[in-house]
Amino acid sequence: MQRFVDEVIINAKSGKGGPGCVSFRREKRVPFGGPDGGDGGRGGSVIVNVKNNIRTLYNLYLKRKFYAGDGLPGMGSQKSGKMGNDVIIEVPAGTIIYDDDTGELIRDFTEVGEEYLLLKGGKGGRGNMHFATSVNQAPRYAQPGLPGQEARLRIELKMIADVGLVGFPNAGKSTLLSVVTKANPKIANYPFTTLTPNLGVFSVEDERFVMADIPGIIEGASQGAGLGLEFLKHIERTKLLLYLIDLSDEGYLDQFGKLENEIKTYSEELSKKPRLIVASKNDVENSSAYVAELQKAVGEDIVSISSITHRGIDKLLYILKDKIHEIENKES
Repeated sequence: MQRFVDEVIINAKSGKGGPGCVSFRREKRVPFGGPDGGDGGRGGSVIVNVKNNIRTLYNLYLKRKFYAGDGLPGMGSQKSGKMGNDVIIEVPAGTIIYDDDTGELIRDFTEVGEEYLLLKGGKGGRGNMHFATSVNQAPRYAQPGLPGQEARLRIELKMIADVGLVGFPNAGKSTLLSVVTKANPKIANYPFTTLTPNLGVFSVEDERFVMADIPGIIEGASQGAGLGLEFLKHIERTKLLLYLIDLSDEGYLDQFGKLENEIKTYSEELSKKPRLIVASKNDVENSSAYVAELQKAVGEDIVSISSITHRGIDKLLYILKDKIHEIENKES
């Protein structure tokens, strides 16, 4: 199984340009041919490409060094040197690239198919055929190629989704994701089954939306406890937060307040995102009374579901669709 990597530091370098050539035309019956040295080839560039089938920075973690090829020297008979090979850095949507030395943001990649010239290859030097003049008809000079560019880069990944699932370990987030999407997260009846973020696509009528599940949050996650802090950044880009409250837990009435506090401590801006509170596992005994008590405690409308029996799932998906449309209309 491929390891999930969401932050890596790499070194990247574009190729240097090839030197121009000093050469003179030599043919029978043309003993004093003019200069015919060709240009050096351009150095290869470093290009970033956002791919649809990548979900992690694991491939970058394995390689770490991305060096483009140097341009080749120019040749006689006005022949240019071959250009250096470009190097392509493939990343998932949601990737952010920083200059690791200065901290400067270089680019935030949000759309699949984006292509960006990160480091341009050095220009090839001009051959001596360019420097002939009436005064100097046999120049013995050609330009050297220009150097490439080099950078140490910090690359981070923040997933992009419409809905971000928030809940304590074992609240049923992975089960919900598996039921409403085609995702296949690991599911078991113990905490921290989910050790990496998962994405899935759910459909409502003819529309498709993306849902993200992160490892369960525990109290103190915003201060570094458990697994939550490391992955909370993956719900920063979501349009809507879905707080999943586990009705089978005896402390269910306190769960929302604790979750909200952790999110707010981590990021005030994240805590202000639109939200929907969902009571999960409504197949437990006395669930109707629990839902009524929870709704009274939080002072907001509650959607009640069971991922096991699928009770309330269709209603939830339509509510999510309407809320996402409402958010998008406000943003437009």
